[in-house]
Amino acid sequence: MINDAEFKGRRGIDWDNVKDYLKRFVGDTYQITATGDVLHIGADFPNEYTGSVYTYRLKGAVSKAKANAAQGIPEMIEIASGGNFRENQEQKHYRNAKYGWYRFDSRFAMPVYSDKGEVERYNVFHVSLIVRHAEDDKMYLYDIIDIKKETGNPLEP
Repeated sequence: MINDAEFKGRRGIDWDNVKDYLKRFVGDTYQITATGDVLHIGADFPNEYTGSVYTYRLKGAVSKAKANAAQGIPEMIEIASGGNFRENQEQKHYRNAKYGWYRFDSRFAMPVYSDKGEVERYNVFHVSLIVRHAEDDKMYLYDIIDIKKETGNPLEP
């Protein structure tokens, strides 16, 4: 659960600020509780997270959701599930994803505030964690994509 919208505003997201924020995770490792897989945060993660084609296509609330999801990276990794494997399809990735790609499912929640500044509810978002299996036989978080707001009953505070 993300308790504050660090990257907010009516205009577009300043992705350079998000990139600077993400640099604090570089070199860290986290374990997915459900599978036991250990994910590393490599130096390429902040650039890919903020500069991917997926990120550039985002608009409105989903763009803000991705920016603010940066605050919950460790927790999203810990609660992830799945781990669907995909072969490497692009020549450009043979060096950094020699053993292919994995896609894990995760979630995060963001507060929705009332006019009085109080938390009314939390919107829950589903995400896919994209993980590259590198030549050093380690798994690295590469990007977070497919951000979708879950429909139904939002979480109450």
